[in-house]
Amino acid sequence: MKRTASAARVTDETSIELSLSLDGTGMYDIDTGCGFLNHMLELFTRHGHFDLTLRCRGDVQVDYHHTVEDVAIVLGRAFSEALADRAGINRYGHIILPMDEALILAAVDIGGRAAVGYALEIPTEKVGDFDTELVKEFVLAFARSLGASIHLRSLAGENSHHIIEGAFKALARALRMAVAIDEKFASEIPSTKGTIL
Repeated sequence: MKRTASAARVTDETSIELSLSLDGTGMYDIDTGCGFLNHMLELFTRHGHFDLTLRCRGDVQVDYHHTVEDVAIVLGRAFSEALADRAGINRYGHIILPMDEALILAAVDIGGRAAVGYALEIPTEKVGDFDTELVKEFVLAFARSLGASIHLRSLAGENSHHIIEGAFKALARALRMAVAIDEKFASEIPSTKGTIL
């Protein structure tokens, strides 16, 4: 079964189209209009071994807020669609990931309930022209759209770029673990309720 999805969203603030494969090789073709977000999504895709094509045209003349949030909404929807009824997935994923001096903990539960535990301590307000507070907005929107509990915590770190990059890599690898199929239980929904949706 191919675990793929296409998703789109058009508002007065953004126009987004994307296609996603959960069982890819880390190939990407991404243009969000925000260089730093492109970079984070490229490494997210590579470390998750997802394939992602993404185009976003947003009101970046204002700032990157709407672009970041809306991209996360559409990406979460695509993950949700590609996972269908969630049968056979591990559901949970976690990692403690080093990125130079930064050390990031990421844990994910694709259990149908959106929750975020966000404790990234990012020392600067900007990386280049990117507002670092938008990392939290991305995680919140993605978690809500996917229906997942996501915890991100910086255990160490001094460089804002390293902390954020480590967070996106860690999230990708935790998701890669969570969406992987457990062949022994490939037909089972990983919940005592019998449903996740």
